[in-house]
Amino acid sequence: MLRIATANVNGIRAAHRRGFGDWLAERGADVIALQEVRAQQGKLPDGAFGDHHVALDLGTLPGRNGVAVLTRRAPEAVRTWNGTALVGGPSAAADALTQLPALDHVPLARGLGRFASEGRYLEVDLADAPLTIACLYLPKGGLPAALQRPGRMREEPDGGARYDRKMRFMAAFARYLSRTRRAAAANGRDFLLMGDLNIAHTELDLAAWRRNQQNDGFLPEEREWLGRQLSPRTLIDVVRRLHPGEDGPYSWWSWLGQSFANDAGWRLDYHLATPRLARTAVRTEVDREFRGERLSDHSPVVVDYDWG
Repeated sequence: MLRIATANVNGIRAAHRRGFGDWLAERGADVIALQEVRAQQGKLPDGAFGDHHVALDLGTLPGRNGVAVLTRRAPEAVRTWNGTALVGGPSAAADALTQLPALDHVPLARGLGRFASEGRYLEVDLADAPLTIACLYLPKGGLPAALQRPGRMREEPDGGARYDRKMRFMAAFARYLSRTRRAAAANGRDFLLMGDLNIAHTELDLAAWRRNQQNDGFLPEEREWLGRQLSPRTLIDVVRRLHPGEDGPYSWWSWLGQSFANDAGWRLDYHLATPRLARTAVRTEVDREFRGERLSDHSPVVVDYDWG
């Protein structure tokens, strides 16, 4: 059995204060993809990644983004978009992490270069299974200019700049995703993309979907884009396969109000697997809390694969 998890920790230091280290030690996950590490190397807590090997792309934006993949054994290969990665062994101190070349095995798709230094994507080949693990933190985005109404938005109107940026990222990433998935297959590996995609795909993936149809994260064009990445022959939404026709299970809840208590959440965190791997998924859980406390505004999504 291979236990694989994805978690947007919304700051590794804050997550550790809430018990992430104990969750990591007790949950028994073999592979964990993390998003929003949000700390440069010198600010990482010692032992931040427990007894796992870690590969990181922290990006160059202080206090923002940052992705990591944790594995039981040192990965066979690590790839990033900026050509370098930080790697470390079990219980490594922050200052013991080593920067290594990590050139990608496929060319960056046109349009991704502007995002390469932001710490949004990292990919590893497992050493103990023919599997490539990819970790993605997709931009949150915003509303198109035509839907922006001053005084009725959580953020200041920006003329659609954040929306346009997300759309450009998604268009470029779709081309890249197809290339890297095919490259994994050519090397005899299955492929698993995990992460915070900042999109609720269907009405089942958002509790209050009716009133969010014109909000970022549930716009028709975002949902259509995610749908185009999925098919029985390419990538399968593993959690939805195991929970067909059910509301949720949600993985993000606002810190405000009673969203968490009322389970008024969004499903934003995904396991998207190639068909052979997806068929081996036998169980999924969302770890809403650990010892009565939320680790982040997102909760880890854990899937057991009967990889055999």
